Amino acid sequence: MKALWLLTALAVAGTQAVLMAAPQDAGTPPPAPVAEPGTPVQPPTRYDLRRAHAPAGDAQAGKAKAEVCAACHGAEGIAIAPMFPNLAGQRADYLYWSLHAYKSGRMPESPMTAMAASLEEQDIRDLSAYYAHLPVPPPPADAPPLEIDPALAASGQAIYMNGEPAKGIPPCQGCHGSDARGNPLADQRDRSGRAPYAAYPRLRGQQNDYLQARLQQFHDDAIDASTNSRVMHGIGRQLDADSIKAVSTWLSSLKE
Repeated sequence: MKALWLLTALAVAGTQAVLMAAPQDAGTPPPAPVAEPGTPVQPPTRYDLRRAHAPAGDAQAGKAKAEVCAACHGAEGIAIAPMFPNLAGQRADYLYWSLHAYKSGRMPESPMTAMAASLEEQDIRDLSAYYAHLPVPPPPADAPPLEIDPALAASGQAIYMNGEPAKGIPPCQGCHGSDARGNPLADQRDRSGRAPYAAYPRLRGQQNDYLQARLQQFHDDAIDASTNSRVMHGIGRQLDADSIKAVSTWLSSLKE
């Protein structure tokens, strides 16, 4: 187990070292802003989530603001179509910085581009808090069983838990947790209130099609929104189509 964590740490540290050493005009990420309530976040070259502060929002206010979001993400935060992500129980920090990335135009064009453009700072805080506090519901009792290739799922589990050292792929659990519920250090804050591990997303039970599309975007270097996306680019470019499909299949099969 120590070897797995060391492999992950070395891969992540190597990518972050490149980010830190880059000259300013090459896109060195400035610190993520504290974003006090009511203060707009100015889009930097990319958000440095190693220095991000935890956002604070009002979940009850976010519930009222989330009515329009239900058209894609469902009334309870479970997406209505395979290409949209589930939001219920997702990390508030991840949601917060993702919405800012869409708002600042640093994500690939999608329906979220226009949706996020009009959001104010407090809207983003409240929506993030609301979806983070939603429980992840169990599958409906009458839901048909998922048809999953056991061999494909087993391959995905092996990659997630152990990585593929020969291909330079670290274990996914190093950042997203062994249970795929997020980084185990996500709730730790330093003396300045920074939460460097909180913005790694929860992946357990996420939509299969969404996971495959997002991993492919990282493979193609289509996302350059934050230091975390830079890390994922370094990992994603090592994943081939079969690996992406396997990891996505296993993660989407996990239940609470």
